[in-house]
Amino acid sequence: MVQYGFKDLGYEYVILDDCWSVGRNSSGYLMPNMTKFPDGISGLADKIHALGLKVGIYSSAGTMTCARYTGSLGHEQKDADVWASWGIDYVKYDNCFNEGEEGTPQLSFDRYNAMSKALNKTGRPMLYSMCNWGVDGPWNFAPTIANSWRITGDLTDTFDRDDPNCPCEEKEGLDCKVPGFYCSLTNVLNKVVYYPSKAFPGAWNDMDLLQVGNGGMTDDEYVAHFSIWAAMKSPLIMTNVLAKLDPQTLSILQNAAVLAVSQDPLGSSATRRWRYFVNDTDEFGRGEIQLLTGSLAGDDQLVLFFNAGTQERTMNASLAEVFWEVAPRGTAPQVKQAWDIYDLWKGARMSNATASAIIAGNGTLPVNMTEIGGGGPDGARRAYAQVPPSNSTALMGTKVGSVQPSGTFTAHVKPHGVAMLRLRAQSTRKRDEL
Repeated sequence: MVQYGFKDLGYEYVILDDCWSVGRNSSGYLMPNMTKFPDGISGLADKIHALGLKVGIYSSAGTMTCARYTGSLGHEQKDADVWASWGIDYVKYDNCFNEGEEGTPQLSFDRYNAMSKALNKTGRPMLYSMCNWGVDGPWNFAPTIANSWRITGDLTDTFDRDDPNCPCEEKEGLDCKVPGFYCSLTNVLNKVVYYPSKAFPGAWNDMDLLQVGNGGMTDDEYVAHFSIWAAMKSPLIMTNVLAKLDPQTLSILQNAAVLAVSQDPLGSSATRRWRYFVNDTDEFGRGEIQLLTGSLAGDDQLVLFFNAGTQERTMNASLAEVFWEVAPRGTAPQVKQAWDIYDLWKGARMSNATASAIIAGNGTLPVNMTEIGGGGPDGARRAYAQVPPSNSTALMGTKVGSVQPSGTFTAHVKPHGVAMLRLRAQSTRKRDEL
């Protein structure tokens, strides 16, 4: 993560998942598997911290974890205390073997709030990642007790397919009781779009781990996957074997302009403006296109065209559609200025030679760290977190045109792909003046 430049681009946690422990000692504290971790978890944490990174750990709000190791239900304070003593910075808290303590929002809240209070009581800052698969509508209570919460069942490495293990289309809404697994990218997107307002800085809708580069989708589908997760402000958690990264995957995961959207200080999740079903259906009998937009710091605007159909198509939107929320309801906003359009993927894919050199440890980052953040280990992150991007291809993408106040702009979008655009006003008027 350090050698390939991920740390400089804002990836900062190394998160252990299940299978790290061997149960509890005679005092009731969790113990690590010393064969897997000869220096213990505290020794591992010291090594990770020495690299300038943070470390995460895993448990379940049940009697056992999902892999049937010892869970934390009823032992919240002892587990939180031992994690704090080891130097843990992040806790993923799953939902397996929960003893039936779910089925109403109050039951789920009480069970997850017990760990929230225990973590806070330790006095050590630890990011609290709830993983209850969207059961009991966590978006309604998790923002008060956690830093992120899963909103669906488990994502799998597939673009769009029906799977009996992931029931409940979004049309079933809150009547859906089974969280499921083997959920596709579009299935997850079409559930999270109903809850963008529930997230805010420090509290996020979690669409599950990134699958980028794991082999189940095409590169264009992975570009769409990464773009949508960034637009919705879902945590970006890689699941790759980093030693086996290929150039295409590195190129996607290190797109600084898209990461700037993910880490935008305003922290506003994109909102779906429209969704249409199209004629060019896939083997599962569907195809759809969507427009998502979102506010960015500095009065910039994000526009994302998503083409889930099987044919390349030209997609378009007007500024009235993009800025619909700022107008009185039932009317179109009166846009008074022109906007420049930047494509966040145009020219962003590094060459195989450049990426291969980085992977081999003989190259440099594909972006100019001094230009975008002042250099140093946290240069890029400072640029993302504190100021809107400058007019650079590193953080703004490539300028591809402009649109007049009453105009319409278009993008050619590949099948199962996206066009991810950043709009910047040509004048210095405030957003409410458009």
